[in-house]
Amino acid sequence: MSDDLWGNDPMWVVLLKALLIFVILVLYTLFNIWFERRVVARMQHRVGPNMHGPFGLLQSLADGVKLGLKEEIFPKAADRIVYFMAPILAVVPAFLAWAVIPFGPEVTIPFTDVRTALQLTDLPVAVLYVLAVTSIGIYGIVLAGWSSGSTYALLGGLRSSAQMISYEVAMGLAFVSVFIFAGSMSTSQIVEAQEQWWFFLPLLPSFIIYVIAMVGETNRAPFDLPEAEGELVGGFHTEYSSFKFAMFFLAEYINMVTVSALATTLFLGGWRAPFGIAQVWPGANEGYWPVLWFLGKTLLFIFLFIWLRGTLPRMRYDQFMHFGWKWLIPIALGWTIAVAFMRKAMQEELFTQQTVLWAAAVVAILLLATFLIPEKKPQEPADESEPVEEFDAFADGYPVPPMPDRTTTDRDTSKEVGRP
Repeated sequence: MSDDLWGNDPMWVVLLKALLIFVILVLYTLFNIWFERRVVARMQHRVGPNMHGPFGLLQSLADGVKLGLKEEIFPKAADRIVYFMAPILAVVPAFLAWAVIPFGPEVTIPFTDVRTALQLTDLPVAVLYVLAVTSIGIYGIVLAGWSSGSTYALLGGLRSSAQMISYEVAMGLAFVSVFIFAGSMSTSQIVEAQEQWWFFLPLLPSFIIYVIAMVGETNRAPFDLPEAEGELVGGFHTEYSSFKFAMFFLAEYINMVTVSALATTLFLGGWRAPFGIAQVWPGANEGYWPVLWFLGKTLLFIFLFIWLRGTLPRMRYDQFMHFGWKWLIPIALGWTIAVAFMRKAMQEELFTQQTVLWAAAVVAILLLATFLIPEKKPQEPADESEPVEEFDAFADGYPVPPMPDRTTTDRDTSKEVGRP
């Protein structure tokens, strides 16, 4: 893709692409809500939404209208300004991240002679831009919990901040492997680098680490601890209602699509057609068809989110943090060092790319096997220092439970309690 395209689009083209991105994300969010309900209903042998529109497709739109018409509530103890701004701070970065996501190659705008890329813009550090922008959204969640004046909401906001810090480290390390192989941080350059091989093949451990980290980043089950209704009522948005709650809901689903689009761009060839189609159909990667391949790949990740929600129970918070800091981050760091060594060895022609693919497959199998090894619990040593003191539970005529360091004496109490 030519570098001369970036920054030279007319203003009306920039505004048109920004509007189309906004419309696509809103419609995709409405579809994903319906899709999640239908898939989970199928998994649980239920019908799901089927009344509003064909196959219930208008159910998400009806829910949006209902949320918009609900009564606005401001908690008495809330900081009104921060309470009002928090949903905006959560949803706006979710849209901004899509400025550097490539939907397709260069195309000609219909009814004009203007050629442009199916991407709003690109940057030499585009992936870092996505990380920076999406990290701002966490402030909306933290401030929503703090400004609500509720203990449950505050705990949910603190959990979300700790969750983001923990799993964004592993996500960033997974990106480093892609940067090393592609030789660039630009999203368009990374897609071009996957013309022959998609990066999920030679970088399979990085792909697995990223998929786990993206579920933790988006607060989705089984990592939905900031809004755990069994512990925190509703988490950080407990005190929100009406349109402000809808904005948090919108931000969550757009973030799901954002991390899915980023995974597609970095590991699944971006907008390129799946294997085999381009060989049979030469025009598969030309025109507007790549948009279909791109959205189809992101839908696969959305299905993965839904599948996890419908099958896995929520983790405990200590398990979640233990897994992130003691397993995911060390494995990601070790794999990044290995990728740097392999890339240098390939440049020195010590071994071929096929050898790298086989090595990556072996490492991925070993990585998955480690999760099947049960964790050994330390055995508590027997305390043989002092003898256990005996205790008569019926000494005062009433049964009294013994203390932990005492045992009851063997005593026939049938006559004392009036039994024959």
